[in-house]
Amino acid sequence: MQSPEKMVSYEAFGDGEVIVKASEQVFDFQKSTGWRSGGFPGELVNTGMRIWQHRLDPDMFRGYNPFCAVNILHDRLFLEYDKTDMTTYLNRRGMVFCDGRPLKQVSLYHQMAREEGTYWVEANGQTVHFRLPGDGDPAEHVIELTSREQCFAPQEPFLSYIRVKGLTFAHAATGAPVPQRGALSCHRGHHWIIEDCTIDWSNAVGIDVGNECWHHQWTEGQIIGSTVIRRCTVRDAGVCGIAGLHAENMLVEDCLIAGTGWQRMELSWEAGGMKLHNSRNGLFRRNIFRDTFRADHIWLDCGNENNRITRNLFLDGIEQREAVFIECTKEGVNLIDHNIFWNVEGRFDRNAVPAEPGSSGWYKMIEDNVVNGYAVYGEGTDRMRVVNNLIGKCRSAGYFAKPVGFRMHGLERGGTSRDAVLAGNIFYDCGEAAIKFPTRDNASEGNLYVKLKGGYLRVLYPEPEVCLNLPAWQEFEGFDLTGQEGWFDIQVDTQNYTLVFKQAGETMFAMPGQLERRKHIKHVEDMGKLEVRALEEKTRIDRQVLWAEDFLGEAGEGDYVVPGPLRKLKEGGIYHIDPRKRQ
Repeated sequence: MQSPEKMVSYEAFGDGEVIVKASEQVFDFQKSTGWRSGGFPGELVNTGMRIWQHRLDPDMFRGYNPFCAVNILHDRLFLEYDKTDMTTYLNRRGMVFCDGRPLKQVSLYHQMAREEGTYWVEANGQTVHFRLPGDGDPAEHVIELTSREQCFAPQEPFLSYIRVKGLTFAHAATGAPVPQRGALSCHRGHHWIIEDCTIDWSNAVGIDVGNECWHHQWTEGQIIGSTVIRRCTVRDAGVCGIAGLHAENMLVEDCLIAGTGWQRMELSWEAGGMKLHNSRNGLFRRNIFRDTFRADHIWLDCGNENNRITRNLFLDGIEQREAVFIECTKEGVNLIDHNIFWNVEGRFDRNAVPAEPGSSGWYKMIEDNVVNGYAVYGEGTDRMRVVNNLIGKCRSAGYFAKPVGFRMHGLERGGTSRDAVLAGNIFYDCGEAAIKFPTRDNASEGNLYVKLKGGYLRVLYPEPEVCLNLPAWQEFEGFDLTGQEGWFDIQVDTQNYTLVFKQAGETMFAMPGQLERRKHIKHVEDMGKLEVRALEEKTRIDRQVLWAEDFLGEAGEGDYVVPGPLRKLKEGGIYHIDPRKRQ
């Protein structure tokens, strides 16, 4: 009988790393023959390259040959074929590794002539052809081919009260979700504890923790989620690091999730460092999300209630539309507090950004919906709470939300993106704006705006949108009456996890008399403090949130707090901001 008193634990025994791989090392190679590597009209033939082939042994596979299956998700309802390059979706799930690093899959044999470190799979999935980096000889390297879908997964669903500890899982040939089937899979079970584990190079999903697929028959009273993931590393998952459907009561803490999204399947709508649907009562703290490619660091999709995202590092979103996305959430409150967001590049076509020479852009009535790149994005989501974060280097805006009127199921209503509260945050050097509110039906109080130029505070509707600075934001909208402006530098070293506040290395441009009126804070120690009681009354943010442990784990006390995720700020001081060391 499965129960908390009778948990089954799978863990490393003795010294040394225990690695469970979904791949097999292969040794039998021949020179590739029978295929044209060039010679098409006008195309040069690369005579110096070496392409090899390996015929797959049927005994490597037990009912699942990933070199026969394509990546494309089983449920293709949401895929917008006209908006995405289908190449990666139609690639095979099987991967080829050379000395632990994957080769790049190409669609046609002759494309290997253009690029070394590539491989191609014959139509029947029985033979793999590959070209190594530097045109090396495979006999001098470790060549591994994926042969199984998953590394660790129950054969039967719903097995619960299981612990997996201290194991490494690598090279799983998972397919794109849905269904959500990870290298390490709870297979619809609940009350798992996954700790001190590493997931390396899963073709699609690293860990799955939910109901896998919305087409499963629903059982009354079924428990889904209630899983703990702690001190784990999920590296280089092709589509999604942690995936869960209806995953409630989740705790994800002290993890590193890096390099997610290299499959470029963001328009499958299941991509992200962590992607949960209908997340309720979730706590996500002290994690590092970094180098996520063309996907969100965290995406909570539909019907999310009472989740807290706190004391996390969100770093270097590569071609990323937003770092945290809370979608289509109409009930309850979700809290994002004491995090550091840094460098959200945006995902957009730079060639589509209209040129505005001279004064051609001065009198436009609304910002073109071309450029994105947000720290926090809400889509049809009400009652967001964004408190005491550092939000810097976003290509478009630190916060952006929009209503979604007609996404309704059953008894649901449209999402208004109203009653968001942004309090006590530091916004730094955002490309277009710090805040883009869809309407005035939101609140902003006690924020600090650093190195922001022009109309960096915006209300988009009713049209025409207004682009304001802090004095106008206060006068015309009644927002941020305790807000402040600053002009100093903030530096985040995303490799060594350090944070430094410095005196600005450049002076700001202003019209005559503006600087005297605006009184920008030049040194971080001169920042004004925020009265907790007044901030609580204005924003309805519970003082327990305002006094919560800051990013470095220091608890609040007294009657005042300062903007941002740190309690004490010092110019020139080096803050070590790896949150996993603050357990």
